[in-house]
Parts: sequence; structure tokens; C-alpha cells
Amino acid sequence: MSQFPYADRIEAGRRLATHLSFRGTEQDAVVLALARGGVPVGFAVADRLRLPLDIIIVRKLGVPWQPEVAFGAITANTQVMDERMVRHLGIPPEDVAEIVTREQAEILRREALYRDREAAIDVRGKTVVLVDDGFATGSTMVAAIQHARLLKPARIVVAVPVGSREGCERLRQVADEVICLASPYLFFSVGEWYRDFPQVSDGEVQQLLAKGRQQLRRRLSLAAYA
Repeated sequence: MSQFPYADRIEAGRRLATHLSFRGTEQDAVVLALARGGVPVGFAVADRLRLPLDIIIVRKLGVPWQPEVAFGAITANTQVMDERMVRHLGIPPEDVAEIVTREQAEILRREALYRDREAAIDVRGKTVVLVDDGFATGSTMVAAIQHARLLKPARIVVAVPVGSREGCERLRQVADEVICLASPYLFFSVGEWYRDFPQVSDGEVQQLLAKGRQQLRRRLSLAAYA
């Protein structure tokens, strides 16, 4: 059977975890998954490596008349903008501001929904493993890296099942380490690398984060009595 495509995001995460374990990922690392699509992948990585799981919410900034085309990306405290693209397409500043405001509101909504009053995991001095289901340009991951840097980790490792060669190379300029299990010469979309690639729902994100928290508490409890 061919190694690719992946059956689904969980299988991709398990393969990623195996690769990370061979590279000696630190025991005090924290997996930060990009919500929503990266959460099932990140959950599988955290589960296999017995690491804590948390999220970073990144929103693409879509061109007003073609929302699937992104001119940037934002997190709760960082913003990555392709200014040349904005100028080339002639996107009015008021449209850019409206899109940013709308996506910031969506980030706040998802933060409240997904965390369910749970505090974010403190990653200061630790290795952060940023996980997504894949990327093309890498803009969303650049925003996630910038966000993670503000949390003062010891180092940042980007780990994805698939990414474009250009995207992987771009991220190597800003991350401490980049792991792309597949970086094809011809890259059309992330979805083509999965046999089953449905949209990840809010409910699935909530369920996987809750399960990850339960598993972490169980491990900490067992360690206390060891």
C-alpha cells in the first residue's frame, strides 16, 4: 500500500509522532495544534508521545471578493500581512480593517468555546511543537510561530504531515526546526494528501481538547503516586 495519501488526520498524526519520537522530542515539550484542522493531528501526536495538548487559533484574512485566497493571517496577538498582495489587488484599507476586526472577534469566540474556562498551558522554557494538518504558503504557521514566540518557549518545532516545498523553506527561516513528512514538488492542496478530509467541527475540537486534558491529569496523578 502506498504511504500516501493518509487515511485521515489521526493516522497522519500518528505517523508524525513516530517521526518525532525517532528525533528524540523532549519529554517536557508541549503540542500546540492549530485549530481547527490541526487539532486531530495534534491530539494523535500528543497522545502517542504522552505530551500536553493545547491550541493556537489562527484565522486567515481572505480577499473580500475571493475569501478562499488569503492575504494574511492573524492570531489573538499577532498579524502577518502580505502588503504587496494587498497593494496589487487594490484592497481598500477600510476593507482590510473590517476583515481583521471580524476575524479577531471569531478568535475570541473560539478561544472561549474551546477552552471552556481552562487556562492555556504555560510553555515558558519548554519546547513547543506546532502542529497542523498541512500548509501551502505557510502564512498561518508563520502567524502561529510569532504568537508562540511571545509565550517565551525554549524552542519552536513545526511539525506537519505535508507542506509545499516553498512553505517548508519559508518556515525554516523563522522556526528552530521544521519537520514536513512530505514536501512534494507539485503541491495543489492539503486535502489531496488525505483520503478522508472532512471539515473539523467546533464540537470535535472541544472533545479532543477535553480528552487531552483528562489524559494529562491522569498521567500527572499516576506520576505523583509513583
